[in-house]
Amino acid sequence: MTLATLSDVLQPALRDGYAVAGLVTLGWEDMRAYVAAAEVEGVPVILQAGPSCRAHTPIAILGKMFRYLAESASVPVVAHLDHGYSYEECREALDAGFTSLMFDGSRKPLRQNIDETAAIAEMAHAAGISCEGEIGFVGYAGGEVSSGTDPVEAAQFARDTGVDAMAISVGNLHLQQSTGGVLDEARIRAIEAATRVPLVVHGGSGVSLAQRRTLALESNICKFNIGTELRMAFGEALRSAVNRDLSRFDRVSILKETHDPVVEATRRVLSIFKRE
Repeated sequence: MTLATLSDVLQPALRDGYAVAGLVTLGWEDMRAYVAAAEVEGVPVILQAGPSCRAHTPIAILGKMFRYLAESASVPVVAHLDHGYSYEECREALDAGFTSLMFDGSRKPLRQNIDETAAIAEMAHAAGISCEGEIGFVGYAGGEVSSGTDPVEAAQFARDTGVDAMAISVGNLHLQQSTGGVLDEARIRAIEAATRVPLVVHGGSGVSLAQRRTLALESNICKFNIGTELRMAFGEALRSAVNRDLSRFDRVSILKETHDPVVEATRRVLSIFKRE
């Protein structure tokens, strides 16, 4: 088994200067392709179950799926809860076999966010798994507006919560469909100067490929969350498969045709973060 915690894969990344991809899953087809791509590239991978995934598939089932893939994988695989919004939800994920809990208290006042994140970090660590928190607020393309991470607050958050990874808001946005975004490197450097906790960029699909690589190799950003661009690759492959033969109705035969295109798209994502 190569099931790993978030700390297992991020601490080497922090030490050696590279990043690990947190890949947002929606179902069996994409998570299987993500692991296959990681094996070809020879890198660890973080499988992430976010709110929309959990609304579609029960968290207990997702835990079994992630662990099943990890058991036969040749690379480390992290089973990660993405954007857990309550202690109870994080507890459910822990009980389902997840090895990493991301609690999102970023919409809450600083003290409340610290206290609630600290409680979840304590629960996670008592069970031998990892915890990620978020300070500042990462907004959504066409939706909620971001609130940038304050370096002083980031230092306090890292110190008082004991998190293993810290998601920050530095110009990144969730759900961006293009890679034209540019992160605020001055703010990143100021946060790095305040804490050595591995940093996380949510909304990584919107960050330019060049900046992803630079930051992966030359900063303390050790985890980039990638979802939208891989969902787009899956959707394109699925449309192509459906339209290729309109008489087909067996979804298994249709969905099989998404595998190779998603593996290739995932390999392109993963290769950016490697230190050759």
